[in-house]
Parts: sequence; structure tokens; C-alpha cells
Amino acid sequence: MITVIGLDGGPLERRAAEALSAAVCVAGAQRHLDAVGEHIGGGAQRVPIGDLHAATEAVLAAPGPAAVLASGDPGFFGVLRSLRARGARPAVIPAVSSVATAFARIGLPWDDAVVVSAHGRDDSGRGVRRALAAALAHPKAAVLTAPGGSGPEAFLPELLRAGREVHVAQRLGAPDEEVVRLAPGQDAPERAWAAPNVVLAVDPERAVAPAMAWLPGHQGAPPEWALPADSFEHRASLITKPEVRALALARLAPRPGTVVWDVGAGSGSVAVECARFGARAVAFERNPADCARIGANARAHGVAVEIRQGEAAAEIPAAAARLAPDAVFVGGGDDSVAAAVCARRPERIVAALASLDRIRPLHDMLAAAGYTVDGTQLQASRLAGLPSGSLRLAAANPVTLLWGTRPAPPRPSM
Repeated sequence: MITVIGLDGGPLERRAAEALSAAVCVAGAQRHLDAVGEHIGGGAQRVPIGDLHAATEAVLAAPGPAAVLASGDPGFFGVLRSLRARGARPAVIPAVSSVATAFARIGLPWDDAVVVSAHGRDDSGRGVRRALAAALAHPKAAVLTAPGGSGPEAFLPELLRAGREVHVAQRLGAPDEEVVRLAPGQDAPERAWAAPNVVLAVDPERAVAPAMAWLPGHQGAPPEWALPADSFEHRASLITKPEVRALALARLAPRPGTVVWDVGAGSGSVAVECARFGARAVAFERNPADCARIGANARAHGVAVEIRQGEAAAEIPAAAARLAPDAVFVGGGDDSVAAAVCARRPERIVAALASLDRIRPLHDMLAAAGYTVDGTQLQASRLAGLPSGSLRLAAANPVTLLWGTRPAPPRPSM
């Protein structure tokens, strides 16, 4: 029999103490073994968890009752998943999760927060990038950090730059517990952070949702997308039309944890729609008035869009150095802009072309960069009224959508 016991700094309940005293093998982080040492039987094997796989093997091979110690709620991004994956069916005695405790410390509800984990088994940094993208796209987020490149220092600069109020809650429930508040826009402090810790990121203007959400975290796909053109401020109809936007969104696949760029954004309609799906959206636009419109459109739809004003080809390298894109929509710019996008190697590139002359060069550019290329021409005819009260079909200018895809990198194993 295996019992998984959550610890949050409070006293052990009777069932947990009895399970520890009866266990012949107890596994846990060294700090957890030290914290409950008085309850562990004298002859029990103590297994510090450094290598999770080795510790799991020791627990499964124990000749009698075993116990596993964990932080907070073992069923919430915890060790319980690993044990179940190995066929174990343990009893669980949970404690309060670190996320719930952290939000309680700063006095905010968290049923409308997105919770992401930076724990990963690869060295590519993909876990950090996905977690950061999700936290930047949502007004309230909790990041479960990890040592070795996935700690607070990996998240604080971008979160603070994006105007988030950040709280680092470290060693919750321990005598040396500390919750550090960092103001929006300030520089990330150069200091060591005590493990374990949780990073909370809050948009000060949207810290408390006006109504309780029915679903924790991001609310999923919006009720409508490919919104009408009049849903956005735009200049002289310079906006990606709804029919084109619908197919573009299908090929871009925006969702929480992804970064989508809208290059030559104009009104920013594509960026705003991607943000509504939960992606971190970045709009590149050189026209200052259009940049102001993008900001107004993002606010009107209640989403966050990062706006980079300037020539896209010049802005792209710096933006990629901060948070590389998963998908890019190219709505404007010449072939030098498309080449700069290809150089970033996103998984998906979608381009909207009004000129037939650009189709072959861009097709060949994507193919040469290793993308599988496809495309279609969209010719929409919309219902319009006649003076007699009858209906007619009013043709819009055709647009060619070209897209390239390449395999996504493998996800880290659990």
C-alpha cells in the first residue's frame, strides 16, 4: 500500500502520521523528510527524491507499506501522476496547493487564473516559453517554477516589461516563507530565489474579473471568431476580411501557450482574434496611427496585444530574441519581411496575398526553408440589399492565402 502525503507547513493529520509510522519506505525531498522525521519509523528506508524515476522504483519495490511526501496537493501538477502512470493506485492525503496558498497570501480570488507549469524534461526551454506565453496572454496567472533554468528569473523580465504586477511566493508554509511584490515596469531584481516557489502575474487593471468564471483559467474558444470588419477600428478598409481571417486562424492554430505574430498588422484584427483564443499575440506595424488603432481594438475586445512599431524586418530579430513565435501571419510587407519571418523558423507561416506576382516567389521561399507549402484563393460574395428589397451577391476582391508548416519539436516526456 502506497500513501501519498501532501505537506504545506501545517501539522500532520492523524492519518498521515499513522501512514508514516507504518511505512517501511518513505520517499520525498530532503526538506520534507526532515520536516516529518519524528513520525517516520526507525527502521524505514528514507529515499530522498533527486531522480524521480529511481525514487518511484524504490517505492514500488518496497516489501511493505510505503509513503511518498509531496508539496501541497500531490494531485495538482504533482507526483501522483507519475505513480499512476506506473500502475500504482495510492491513497492520497492532500494539503493546500501552493497556488491556492499563494493567491491567499495576496488576497485575490484565483478561479479566473490560468495555472501553468514550467517543469519539463527537455533542455530546449520549450516548457518555459510555453508557460511564459500563456502567462502573458492572460490577466491573471500562476507559474509553477522549477530549478535549473525554469525559476523566477526566467519569467520576471518579460512579465514586468508587459506591465504585470508580479509576486514571487517562496517556501510557503515554512518558517522562512516570503512573498515578494514587484511593481509593473520595474527591473527584475538580481537575487537568488528560494525553492520551492510560485510566480503570480496579475494585470493590475484586470485583477478581479467582473463576474465569476464558469471555467477555471482561459475560457476556451471565443463564442464568435472571424468577426465582422466593423468590430474593429480600421483605416480605409485596410483590414483582413472575415472570410480570409477565418481560414488564417484555422492555419495559425492560436491557443494558450503559443506565440503568434501579426506582421504588417494594420488594424491588428488577426492579432486580436489570436489573443481571444488565448495566444500571446504580437503585432508589427510601422504606421503610428495604426498602432494606436491596434491598441484600441485590443482594449475593446478585452485582450492583451504587444505592439511593436517600426519596420518589421528590423523589429523581428529583437522580438524573436525575447519570445520566438510558434506561428506568423504575414499581412503586409515585401519579400524581405517574409525572409525575416522564415529565418525565425516558426512552426506555421500564413501569408495573405492580393498580388498574383508574389505567389510563386513566396511559395519557393517557404519550400526552400523546409516548409510543406499549400494555399488557396478565397473569392467571397456577400449578401447585399437592392433598392427593390431583393438580395444580391456583392463580390469582394480575391485573396490568396499561402501557408507553410513544419513539424513541431517533440514535447517533453512526463
